[in-house]
Amino acid sequence: MGQGQQEKVATSLAGAVSEEISASLAPVDAELERRYPGDPGTRQPVHTVYVPGDAFAADTVRSWGDQALAALDRHAPDAASFAAVLGLSDDLAEPVHARVRAKLEREPIEDLRVDFEDGYGPRPDAEEDEAAARAARLIARAYQDGTAAPYMGIRMKCMEAPVRDRGIRTLDIFLTGLMEAGGLPAGLVLTLPKVTYAEQVTAMVRLLEEFEKAHGLERGRIGFEIQIETSQSILATDGTATVARMIQAAEGRATGLHYGTFDYSACLGVSAAYQASDHPAADHAKAIMQVAAAGTGVRVSDGSTNVLPVGPTAKVHDAWRLHFGLTRRALARAYYQGWDMHPGHLPTRYAAVFAFYREGFEQAAARLVAYANRAGGDVMDEPATAKALSGYLLRGLDCGALDIAEVARATGLTRTDLEGFAVPRRADLTVAAK
Repeated sequence: MGQGQQEKVATSLAGAVSEEISASLAPVDAELERRYPGDPGTRQPVHTVYVPGDAFAADTVRSWGDQALAALDRHAPDAASFAAVLGLSDDLAEPVHARVRAKLEREPIEDLRVDFEDGYGPRPDAEEDEAAARAARLIARAYQDGTAAPYMGIRMKCMEAPVRDRGIRTLDIFLTGLMEAGGLPAGLVLTLPKVTYAEQVTAMVRLLEEFEKAHGLERGRIGFEIQIETSQSILATDGTATVARMIQAAEGRATGLHYGTFDYSACLGVSAAYQASDHPAADHAKAIMQVAAAGTGVRVSDGSTNVLPVGPTAKVHDAWRLHFGLTRRALARAYYQGWDMHPGHLPTRYAAVFAFYREGFEQAAARLVAYANRAGGDVMDEPATAKALSGYLLRGLDCGALDIAEVARATGLTRTDLEGFAVPRRADLTVAAK
């Protein structure tokens, strides 16, 4: 065979067969693209802080950071004492402590929700009207002057009949206030609680569509989180996974599924002393949420603990150990977000998150480098694992656990390179593996 000539490979099937199969699967291809677009690639906050509507103030973000720093100064004033409380290794003690303090000074809250539901309760209409309008003014001002958390919004009352009208009115007042103050901020997040039927999600979609039309906004501009707080939201009477239907009912607007620790536990009859995010009932619910959301671009968030780090030092240390352990447990199960209900939870939220990413940093970097260079090693990683490795490093960068300079030194990769590994969908991964 002459140079440049390619040996002919024998086949048995006519080209028309492949064309016919492709044509028959075209609807499936379109359905996969619509229902499973993959992760959006945007930053996911490590937590959501809930503040009652009447307690939210212009200085809430800074105040929480200052209170968290004061708790550190009082109950664990140096790296060694903080590490001893949480059981951190010697090599993690100093970097984790330093990064926690820096985080509390620079960005104490990543995601804040002004609460008009359980944390606020029933109020006279005029009072809630004013609180919703005030929340809009304060949030708009915070984004304008640079004091906002990266993500901010409200949790409205749910779509159940007794509070439906009130919830809709509060949302309308809040969104209208933002529009009057200059428009919807990029970090706007809304939370719809106590969803039990997919039809309630459909109603939320209709509500947001009408608001977008009224203000000439692009359709789909406003998304929302679905809060999972009832057994019916996990399993419907016909045996189907209700939460999966809810994601589809959101028509691409759902941004997250948030587990409600205490409402869900109570719904199943779990006694108060055992209502926690590591209860088997909680694990089951979150596993269903995780599977339903996989590939859809909807993120899953863990719930909270109601054990507050307050009182004498010994009691604070006990609460810190509990919160640290629950947060680390959630991270290992790929629940990268949770709720924090008190400023004293911030030190252990960030300590757990930073330790998680710093502990695995060197190994993840080495494995990604080996994959990128096709160098092999003692672990044979596939494209899907490279996606997970780069996602791990990107999450560490986003929250402040890692610095781009140290990641670049360890991997030789830029953030753009990491994002390239993290983005591929299922079909792209298959091609990359060949």
